[in-house]
Amino acid sequence: MNLLKLAAFSKNGGGGNPAGVAFYDEMPSAEEMMSIAKQVGYSETAFLVKQNDGWRVRYFAPELEVPFCGHATIALGAALGEKFGEGTYKLFLNDSQITVRAEKDMKATLQSPQTKTEDVSKDYLDKVLASFHLTLDSLHSAFPPRFASAGAKHLILFLKSRELLKDMNYDFEITKALMAEQNVVTISLLWNESDDVFHSRNAFASGGVYEDPATGAAAAALAGYLRDINWQGKNEFTILQGEDMGVPSRLNVKYTSTKGESISVSGEVRHIS
Repeated sequence: MNLLKLAAFSKNGGGGNPAGVAFYDEMPSAEEMMSIAKQVGYSETAFLVKQNDGWRVRYFAPELEVPFCGHATIALGAALGEKFGEGTYKLFLNDSQITVRAEKDMKATLQSPQTKTEDVSKDYLDKVLASFHLTLDSLHSAFPPRFASAGAKHLILFLKSRELLKDMNYDFEITKALMAEQNVVTISLLWNESDDVFHSRNAFASGGVYEDPATGAAAAALAGYLRDINWQGKNEFTILQGEDMGVPSRLNVKYTSTKGESISVSGEVRHIS
């Protein structure tokens, strides 16, 4: 095994979300990958094996396997670029096939799986809001709560103010159980600063982590959500995440007007010493 420790979606040479990237000759057992993910201690570790004209990839959090992880994909894209040069690499996931483009200066761009959204029942929403010590009045009326997916399922909740986002506080075990009930990977709290800048905090209790400082899969899901609600802002935007954790991260997102189409998410990567 060759294990790298990288931070994806870093900002100005710092911050970013740590990810493990492990290269293998043959894919290890799920039990071994889970054990390694726990030892590494990051929100996700990506495991790669060369397969035909691409790479077979599986992603493990400390407490579960996730079908797609954006920041670990950005990290592995930069790692592939360092090892094999700039270019576009095919990735074979559990449920889909995507690509990641390795670029200069430890930058990478992924193309997500297809997107979809679905409504949230009032009963479920009320339970989630209660677990976050929020009410319906805390939400921004222009952005309806919905489940959104781009390879993994997220709950999208837009808040009225930056202050509400800064004060994010939730009951871990209650929220973890609610996430398991609907197979939700993260709960994404958002505030829109402008037509092309969003601030985000992502609860990741499902994976045994209180908060994710940069979440590429949720960024892709957000773009699909904005497209589905016919948002009139820009189709190329920046997400600022991790600021309230002291781990500033930047995600650059781009999407087309075609419903369900893959989302482009890009960012910088740095080595963790």
